[in-house]
Amino acid sequence: MDATGMDSPSIDRRTFLLAGGAMVVSFASGASTNAAAAVAAKGHVAPKSLSLSEVDGFLAIGADGRVTVYSGKVDLGTGVRTALMQIAAEELDTPLERIDVVQGDTLLTPDQGATISSVSISRGGVEVRRAAATARAALIEESARRWTLPAASLSTQAGAVVAADGRRLAYGELIGGRQFALKVDAKVRTKDPATYTVVGKPVPRVDIPAIVTGRFEFMHDFRLPGMLHARVVRPPTMRGRLGEVDDSAAKRIPGYVATVRHGNFLAVVARDEWASIRAARALRAEWANWEGLPAMDRLWDEVRRTPVLRDEVTQNVGKAPEVVEKAARTLRATFDFAIHTHGSIGPSCAVAQWTDGNLHCWSASQQTHELRRQLADMFSLPAEQVRCSYIEGSGCYGRNGHEDAAADAALIARSFKQPVRVQWSRADEHVWDPKGPPTLIDYVAALDSLGNVVAWSSEAWIPAGQSVSRATLVAAEHAGMPVDASHPGSVQNHLAIQYRFPNIRSVAHRLAHTPFRPSWIRTPGRMQNTFGNEVFIDELAHATGVDPLMFRIRALDDRRGVEALERVAKLAAWQPRGGPNARGGGSGDVLRGRGVSYVKYELVRTYVAAVAEVEVNRKTGHVRVTRFFVAHDCGQIINPDGLKNQIEGNVVQTASRALFEELRFDRSTVTSRDWATYPILRFPDAPDVVIDLIDRPREAPWGAGEPTAAVVPSAISNAIFDATGVRMRSVPFTPAKLLEGLRRV
Repeated sequence: MDATGMDSPSIDRRTFLLAGGAMVVSFASGASTNAAAAVAAKGHVAPKSLSLSEVDGFLAIGADGRVTVYSGKVDLGTGVRTALMQIAAEELDTPLERIDVVQGDTLLTPDQGATISSVSISRGGVEVRRAAATARAALIEESARRWTLPAASLSTQAGAVVAADGRRLAYGELIGGRQFALKVDAKVRTKDPATYTVVGKPVPRVDIPAIVTGRFEFMHDFRLPGMLHARVVRPPTMRGRLGEVDDSAAKRIPGYVATVRHGNFLAVVARDEWASIRAARALRAEWANWEGLPAMDRLWDEVRRTPVLRDEVTQNVGKAPEVVEKAARTLRATFDFAIHTHGSIGPSCAVAQWTDGNLHCWSASQQTHELRRQLADMFSLPAEQVRCSYIEGSGCYGRNGHEDAAADAALIARSFKQPVRVQWSRADEHVWDPKGPPTLIDYVAALDSLGNVVAWSSEAWIPAGQSVSRATLVAAEHAGMPVDASHPGSVQNHLAIQYRFPNIRSVAHRLAHTPFRPSWIRTPGRMQNTFGNEVFIDELAHATGVDPLMFRIRALDDRRGVEALERVAKLAAWQPRGGPNARGGGSGDVLRGRGVSYVKYELVRTYVAAVAEVEVNRKTGHVRVTRFFVAHDCGQIINPDGLKNQIEGNVVQTASRALFEELRFDRSTVTSRDWATYPILRFPDAPDVVIDLIDRPREAPWGAGEPTAAVVPSAISNAIFDATGVRMRSVPFTPAKLLEGLRRV
């Protein structure tokens, strides 16, 4: 039996959905989380296949003609759900309002991989498009058979196949309630972009009305009958060992149910949230001391001293080391990027229930299929006995604490017949979520006697990690259960550069360990390495007396990259500059400057060119980004409105990371436990974002969730230099760092 009271996950999906008991997010109605009931009420059936090669793995058509799309990719507040609806509506010629999406339920949706790396559209969306196009072709063939007409003479319109004489066969009549039983045709002919009526149009996001009216159901709002509430009692240090526990005071709290202990894992369970908080505070526990973190003021020395497991050469062109050694002139610089926490506005939350040895977990994880496997490993279960259902959380930006909250809930719930909800506190989130690791990069470039760049060399100190997209689950580690090594994200990406120099060498020193449990955090590695690359490129432009935007154009042999730079120059009314204060910007205590940056994301997709405009107070050291200009080319645009949302979100969040965010710690634990000690950008500091979307309807659609973030820190740093002559090579760009730089200029 599972949490619905039905037989275990081996039940076929059609029967399961028609029974209407599965609790997952439904985005058809905007507010309901009971996807199965919503689907059944509308006469839909779920496909029996979870295969990526089967049409039935991606969509089903009900008797009323409504289309249900099953997506392993999930909407993290990014508008992906709306975009997937547009793709399906376009290929099936079905009105958008007749498309529903079920996402991220391991019982109902195919495993399309984690929702990471800006590939929800470029991979997940393309998979849906091919499945829908294959289905449309099959519907036309079936109509042709029934009418004894050539398939080429038929078309589709408003959810029906249409003959030239006006006859119509609605999809519901043709297939409603039945399986397609078709392989996805990888070479299927999709619609001509010239005929698009939905894709490429600015469609309002379907989730926004429920969000702004307070009806949207986030993970934190999810409830099950008889649900218990739990709080995990964390050690005061990162590796504290638990001794004696006294729960006598906790037992006096009204609503208290139990104390749960597994090794060093400790939690209290109560009948409501407030009782669980009070009981957790009342609990008395002895913890052994631990002081194994490096001194924060010696962090970069510690990074350099960390044992290197292997060197990973990410780019090797020509003979850069030899050319550098013999060069007429060299430039050198070192860049560092602080440890960041995810800073999700809503702390992590999850619900779990065990029924007859089967685990059902509701989570905001952006990789529910991988979470399913990880929980199965943690509890030594076959994956078939674990089901994970996605419910949107309030903030994510990578692998934060969602999976950990799920593991907490699953471990605690194993002792109870009722479902158990675990809600993290703000301190839990800031201290215990995995971190974006510290990044240190050294650069050297060689110039010949004419000032040409003849060699580029970089080496970065970044953590190693396993190849599977997992982070060590804190609950499993504290309870002495099976654990995985943490994966920091592909943090070696973008050490390789996109510019055309005759000799290039970049090397990643993969480190044996890093101070905190690492995981991917928005734009992992791509942001840190692009920051170093693009500021150092600016330094080379200044050293050779060339306008930094023109320097980039001359060093590129990519037509689309050049166009992006030219368009952002026009958008921002860029004026060439050869050095700091070239425009004489600003007056009095406030200096103004502009900086440019560029990226071809992962060197294979999505071009972003940006110009940051800043104001710097020379007395206080405060930096404000006033405007940020972006030219963005992600190929075919699905929803320009949603794309702008993504770009704006990238700029605002990453400006926060560049200007304010830095995890602080002592030798025992994280000391950044709230918004006062881990400040983020506030509304008065939010920049105006001006965007030029470069639509290429006949090109492949690429992602937008991360690429703009990659260029933000470097554009801001270059703008600060333009305003002040100070090179900011250390993130965050705090007032103290800037004032120190001004003293040296």
